[in-house]
Amino acid sequence: MGPGFGVIMALASYNQFNNNCYRDAIVTSLVNCLTSFLSGFVIFTVLGYMAEMRNVEVEDVAKDKGSGLLFITYPEAIANMDGSPFWAILFFLMVITLGLDSTYGGLESIITAVIDEYPHLFAKRRELFVLGLIIVCFLGSLSTLTNGGAYVVKLMEDFGSGSCLIAVVLLESIAVSWFYGVQQFCDDIKTMLGFSPGLYWRICWVGISPAFLAFITVSSIVYQPPLSLFGYDYPDWTLTAGYLIGASSFMWIPIYMVYKLVWTPGSLKQRLAICLRPEKPIKDEKPDSLCMNATP
Repeated sequence: MGPGFGVIMALASYNQFNNNCYRDAIVTSLVNCLTSFLSGFVIFTVLGYMAEMRNVEVEDVAKDKGSGLLFITYPEAIANMDGSPFWAILFFLMVITLGLDSTYGGLESIITAVIDEYPHLFAKRRELFVLGLIIVCFLGSLSTLTNGGAYVVKLMEDFGSGSCLIAVVLLESIAVSWFYGVQQFCDDIKTMLGFSPGLYWRICWVGISPAFLAFITVSSIVYQPPLSLFGYDYPDWTLTAGYLIGASSFMWIPIYMVYKLVWTPGSLKQRLAICLRPEKPIKDEKPDSLCMNATP
C-alpha cells in the first residue's frame, strides 16, 4: 500500500543520492511483516478472550469489522481486563498515534508531489498550500461525523483503498521493470550504491510481482462480497458510488497516458516510442539528493 499511496516514494525523495535504499527496503519489509505477525497474535488473543466471555465463536465476535471492532469490541475487552485503565490509555494512545502517522504520511505524499511538479507556484507558498489541503481534507471528512458516518467510512475503506491501489502498484511495477527497463533500473541502483541487485530481485520485478499484483487485482474485482455493516445492506446506488470512488484514484493514469500520447508531436509510432522512453536518465549524474521534479 505504501507505493500505491505514494508515501514511501515521497519520503524517500528526501534521501541523499547514495543512500542505501537496498538496506532500507529490506528493513522496511521485515519490520512490516513482523509487525503484522505480532498484531495477529494480539488481535486474535483479544477476540478469543471476548468469544470465551460471551460463549460464542470468534467469527461472531468479529462479524462487524472496522470501526465497530476498534471502538466497541476492543474497549469492551479492555474494560474486563485487570488494570483496565492502564491498558485503555495505551490502546487509545496507539490509535491516536497510528491515525496521526497515517495522516502525516498521506498528506506528505500529496504535498511533495504537487510542490515538486509545480515549484514555481507552491515552493514559496508551502504553508498556504498545506493549509488549503488540510481545509479540503477537513471539509471532505465532515460526512464521517454524521449519524451515518460509520457507513461512509466503510464504503470508502472497501472501495478507496483496495483493488484500485493494488492496480496502481501493478502499473508502477510494469512501468519500471518493463518500459523503463529492469537493466536500466539496476544500473541506476549500481550508480547509487556501487553494486547491482541480484538475479532474484530482477525475476521478482519482471515477473513474480506483476503476476501476483495482477491476480490480486482481478480476483478482488471479480469477487466483490456484499457490502454490509451492523446488519445493514448497502443499496445498489452506494455500490456505484463506491466504484466511482475507487476509479477516481486510478483513472488519472490512463487519462494521462492518452493525453501524453495525443499531445506528443510526430506519427503514432514516433509518439509511442517517445512516450515509452525514459525522459531523464540519471546514469551519469550524482546529485546530493534525489528530487521528484518533472522534466519537460
